[in-house]
Amino acid sequence: MNFGASFAGFAFSVSGTGTNFDYLWRRTLGLGSTMNIADIATSDFVELDADVRLGKVRSIFERENPKGIVITEDGEYAGVITQKQLVQSHVEDNAKAGAMMRSAPKVERHDDVREVARVLVEGGAKIAPVFEGESLWGVVTGDAILEAVLENLDALAVEQIYTPEVITIEEDAHVGQAINLLRKHGISRIPVLDDDGDLSGMVTTHDIVDVVVRDMNKATRGDRSGETDRILDLPVYDIMNSPVATTSLDGSVRDAVERMLDNDFAGLVVTPDHDDSLVAGIVTKTDVLRALTFTEEDHMDVQITNIKLLDNTLSRDDIRAEIEEVASKYQDMQVQHAHVRFHEHKEKLRGTPLIQCQIRLRTNKGQAAGSGEGYGSDTAFNVALDKLQRNVLEMKGVRADEEYRGQLLRKLGEL
Repeated sequence: MNFGASFAGFAFSVSGTGTNFDYLWRRTLGLGSTMNIADIATSDFVELDADVRLGKVRSIFERENPKGIVITEDGEYAGVITQKQLVQSHVEDNAKAGAMMRSAPKVERHDDVREVARVLVEGGAKIAPVFEGESLWGVVTGDAILEAVLENLDALAVEQIYTPEVITIEEDAHVGQAINLLRKHGISRIPVLDDDGDLSGMVTTHDIVDVVVRDMNKATRGDRSGETDRILDLPVYDIMNSPVATTSLDGSVRDAVERMLDNDFAGLVVTPDHDDSLVAGIVTKTDVLRALTFTEEDHMDVQITNIKLLDNTLSRDDIRAEIEEVASKYQDMQVQHAHVRFHEHKEKLRGTPLIQCQIRLRTNKGQAAGSGEGYGSDTAFNVALDKLQRNVLEMKGVRADEEYRGQLLRKLGEL
């Protein structure tokens, strides 16, 4: 596919001390038009019925190497399967494709790129089926969008879009502890630290699945229960990847994305500019896609990951209004983007699932965050919102103390 002509006008404008993104979408495809996914989506996909065995799915990926396989039930779109998903699953070949497929949101071939990026992020999807009217035309992937805008990403620094709140684990922690952290926080990778607190490795869900499946295949049926316990007690050090792919805070987003695409990495550990042994945060493909959705609108731009978990008592407008009210308590703080992430645990109370909610604000005063859990998205959101409010007020107090200190020093200097 040739993206050059269609995306030549794509540009970022970054101003001020915060991260103000002004996407010049109308200049991309001509005056007054918007950038759509017509030149990004591909018809390079295969359509299969949900009853087809995974052995056939696997052989199609090996033989034809499509971007994704669209699964249908009774002739209607049902979900998608990607090769990476299939490789990481280790599900036996005689299982049905329907057991492996994941739901992915539908998009139209001429939908705006910003909205498609938003749909992928909010749906937690890497690929989406593309329709032209009632007909399935093809698929679009997050990687394809990133490839299309790659040459324009050097206008952004990693520091402007990375996630500073990162979960870490120590080398001597057990694999079982790593699994619990991955599940609790709804993440797929954890940086590993040595005894000195320096970055020494990375452990992912893929690493754990590989070890479990490899060892379980070696064990006999009667030995598998004990083998599972042995694996859970292994130190993380034994299964982690090392060295770790990193980028610095002042590195360009283009370089980071190029490295992720070239090496099929989902993310990179972010290190301080002066020391690549310390963990400052993490930047992922999803962080970059999320940045593509930032807007300069009259109201706050709010992005919700796993929006399907919202119950009937909570809407996007409700979330925006509540966050705006919290932000108003610090009048000098301007919220440029709000990201709300919901994650569902298996635990339930009278049929209502335990939900984790994380709220993160990017503002002209830095980042503010809050997280919490509760049964139902409404309860979880309110717990997280309460913590966010406390953090915002704390930021306000710290800023006020700094200003007072500065005024006092100036007065002392005048004496």
